[in-house]
Amino acid sequence: MSEPLAHILPYITSCLGERVMNARPVSGGDISSAYRVDTATGQYFLKVNNAPFALEMFYSEQEGLQAIEESKTIAVPHVHLAGSINGQAFLLMDLVESKRPNLSDYQRLGSQLAGLHQCSQADFGFSSDNFIGSLPQQNHPHTNWAEFYWFERILPQLQLALRDGLIQSQMIPEEERAITLFREISGDIRPALLHGDLWGGNYLIAADGTPFLIDPAVYYGHSMVDIAMSRLFGGFGAEFYDAYHEIIPQSTHYDTQIELYQLYYLLVHLNLFGSGYYSSVSSILKRYF
Repeated sequence: MSEPLAHILPYITSCLGERVMNARPVSGGDISSAYRVDTATGQYFLKVNNAPFALEMFYSEQEGLQAIEESKTIAVPHVHLAGSINGQAFLLMDLVESKRPNLSDYQRLGSQLAGLHQCSQADFGFSSDNFIGSLPQQNHPHTNWAEFYWFERILPQLQLALRDGLIQSQMIPEEERAITLFREISGDIRPALLHGDLWGGNYLIAADGTPFLIDPAVYYGHSMVDIAMSRLFGGFGAEFYDAYHEIIPQSTHYDTQIELYQLYYLLVHLNLFGSGYYSSVSSILKRYF
């Protein structure tokens, strides 16, 4: 038994009342180690991480998955346990056996994501801060989307990039100009429950065709944020967008929204992975500010 699992598996056994038959490493943990855990009665997906922030990160992931689960719009793996033992934080959830998507799977994913985005609340934000990848993501409530997007998303990433020498101070837009632009392109919108990090690696199609969302960075924001992220790296069929926009039509400023909402994710990638994303960030900032 590997060292990270030496104390976690007995704890899982005691909590679930199911004897662990097998545990083996699997892909699917970009930030954390990932394992398939088989018991006498079920299969589970286990994440393990010993970073100082790992337990907070897993609790945030659990909270996000539960928020989506409670919406009853699209499936997520059910979380069974989250905690820390001997400095090893862990998250245990259902294992989803996945398959390659077909056309109808993309359609179902698109329509169910639109259903998620129709869940709303009074303010933009979330009940707690969480993470985007391994970076902190703040979710203080705002009644105004443009202000939320500037103060809670773009400005913190710009400040982090400036601190680390990844951008120059003159690249940071003037606050009033940025907020005005974000207000103009978004119009009057209602807060939508977002996945928050919807790239092609963060959804699965189960063997029976059920779409699942994984690894969320949940908050209430503009629905187009998820669409923008989905278009950044690809991985979603045209049928996905057709089905989604049958329910939530494209807006007047669709292409501009795509670019300005991708700016957040490009800044995140700049801060996580370095200067390879500088030109993409710089290009958008020069074009709009």
